[in-house]
Amino acid sequence: MSATPVRPSRFALYDAPYVLLTLVALLWAINLVVGRYIAGHIPPITLAMVRWIGATLILLPFAWKQIVRDLPIIRRNLPLLVLLSATGIASYNAMSYYGLQYTQAVNGLLVQSTAPLLVAVWTFVLFREKLSLGQAAGVITSLVGVMVIISHGDLDTFLHLKPNIGDVVIIVALVIYALYAAILRKRPPLGPLSFLATIMALGSLLLSPFALWEYLNGKVLPLDHVTFFTLAYVMTGPSLVAYLFFNRGVELVGANAAAPFLHLLPVFGTALAIVFLGETMAWYHLAGYALVIFGIALATLSARRRMAPH
Repeated sequence: MSATPVRPSRFALYDAPYVLLTLVALLWAINLVVGRYIAGHIPPITLAMVRWIGATLILLPFAWKQIVRDLPIIRRNLPLLVLLSATGIASYNAMSYYGLQYTQAVNGLLVQSTAPLLVAVWTFVLFREKLSLGQAAGVITSLVGVMVIISHGDLDTFLHLKPNIGDVVIIVALVIYALYAAILRKRPPLGPLSFLATIMALGSLLLSPFALWEYLNGKVLPLDHVTFFTLAYVMTGPSLVAYLFFNRGVELVGANAAAPFLHLLPVFGTALAIVFLGETMAWYHLAGYALVIFGIALATLSARRRMAPH
């Protein structure tokens, strides 16, 4: 599944891909809620750039030895690393923050649920890797569960969801991120910290001209407590921790097996809305959660059988 052999870690959690991928979905769901909360307060591209600058600076002391050791590999593979950074770091995050300024939460959750299907398309186009019957059934079952949640179990509500510019931007962002997930198997044999630090630093550089354009158009980063707490979270949880966990999860089980866990994003998102926004638990939440979990279980069991030696 990977371009290079997977090396075991000294930490048990780092060798538990399905736990890692579940935590990734939780951290990214919180990021989605935060991104929607601060929409219109912090310029989206500036937020993305400062997020990655901060995450790089936090990681650098821990990654420095790996970076020095891996510098020849980084130089040889710079075009691939720029591509990974452009797709997984710069484009996806800036476009997601931008889209969240215009889309309703329910529409955003629906759009996010297309990610596993987009990953499957890219892995087929690039590597001719097909989903097994079990994986396809798992993805579809989870997708139905997501639709049940966001439509409140009402077909008419689902049919009348209207996309807007924010939905379109997030869809394009997800297409780009799915490409990152698919080509992650081709990542150079760098240490996990040097790899993440490199693509985050490159992402900051790629975003800087666009952040400058925002600034010149009067969109300035406000220096207040909302900005402080937002940056503190996005620099650490969905950046450092989630990307380390996601990269490791894909390394261990492959993009197609990891992708169904992205269906947990809207599941966690609705749960967060219930806890923090005062929404009530309803039957369609429970039904949707059950379908998502069952779908992930189907895809996971199928992936394990596929990877098992014959």
